[in-house]
Amino acid sequence: MTTTASHTSTRTQTSAGTQPNLRTNPRGRVEIREVHKSYGDVEVLHGIDLTVEPGEVVALLGPSGSGKSTLLRTINHLETINSGEITIDGEFIGYAERGDALLELPEREILNRRLRIGMVFQQFNLFPHLTALENVTIPVTSRKLSSKSDAWARGLELLERVGLGHLADRYPRQLSGGQQQRVAIARALMLDPDVMLFDEPTSALDPELVGEVLQVIRKLAEQGRTLVVVTHEISFAREVADRVVFMSEGRIVEQGTPDVVLGNPREERTREFLRRYL
Repeated sequence: MTTTASHTSTRTQTSAGTQPNLRTNPRGRVEIREVHKSYGDVEVLHGIDLTVEPGEVVALLGPSGSGKSTLLRTINHLETINSGEITIDGEFIGYAERGDALLELPEREILNRRLRIGMVFQQFNLFPHLTALENVTIPVTSRKLSSKSDAWARGLELLERVGLGHLADRYPRQLSGGQQQRVAIARALMLDPDVMLFDEPTSALDPELVGEVLQVIRKLAEQGRTLVVVTHEISFAREVADRVVFMSEGRIVEQGTPDVVLGNPREERTREFLRRYL
């Protein structure tokens, strides 16, 4: 049943710091406007304004509890918001506009709109009883969006792309953590999403396995797909991101190119974080 959303729409947007899009992908523009999110009496996002241009790679950095993962999860409506707006190419994911109010969509419609977004979690979330190929193809086969043969051909292509074509018939227990995360990335790509969200994709990995996952994400960035990555990998953010957004206590403290934010930050809170982390 459609229910009235618990927040109202706002038309104010701040896009200071948005970097020009240097890629050609015309889709995947994420607009976050005055977003507030609370858990009970605790507000975890304090009026976030952020625009991610099509094809842009944005790295979200900040200490634990700064609201990075919560913000990421609001983009595909895994977390609801209390006020503000989030759209992709002008379309709400979890809501429909009715005058000045936003009504939360039925779950089926939310799932349909969420197909435009791929998400990779900290934990791999693979089905243990399915092979790597079956895990990759399940977004298509579970919804009967194509024939099984077409889905398997696409799934094998994606496993090859992440370097795991030779392990298509392996079960998750037979794969390393890095391999499982690469399967999860291939699964997120199965529906060719306009936007990819990564929530600390290497945090559950042993250090020696981090590089193989980051290399896959680097290749996605080179292909011009819109990426928003929550990460603690400073060197990765410096190398791959078009823009670094530093958050603390539910607010964006500063944002800009990696050279500026990581090399010569303006804000003392950013400098303090980098001193402690590095």
